[in-house]
Amino acid sequence: MIATIEKVEILDAAEQLARMIIDSELADKYRECYYRMKTDPNTQSRIRRFARMKERYEEVQRFGRYHPDYKQVMAELRQAKREMDLDENVARFKRAENELQDLLDQISVMIGRAVSENVKVSTGNPFFETAGKTGCSIGGSCGCSRAV
Repeated sequence: MIATIEKVEILDAAEQLARMIIDSELADKYRECYYRMKTDPNTQSRIRRFARMKERYEEVQRFGRYHPDYKQVMAELRQAKREMDLDENVARFKRAENELQDLLDQISVMIGRAVSENVKVSTGNPFFETAGKTGCSIGGSCGCSRAV
């Protein structure tokens, strides 16, 4: 593949965009929340407890509800998950992670739309997958304005 000036400029612009994202407030918040989550002993204790319960759950799942400890393990797993999810550091990290992912999704959609309205951008977010599209999937035979 021969590098042209245009390709080099595009790669430079992509590197600048990546650097801007890395240096953004959202990325800083994400790294801070991640650090707090990983260094707080109470948070880590809750995460480890949930991981142990998840292993027990996987053992019990081999037999399903016929396993003698099924109900107990399911209740303990839900309790461990609830405790982990309600931990302040885990909750902050999840919020920061979602905010950063939303930014990346928006950027992906903007780049895709700049190329063409018909470019498919996989964001994992149904809002972005259908944003700006009208019509049906059967070629416009229903009378809609355009086929998607």
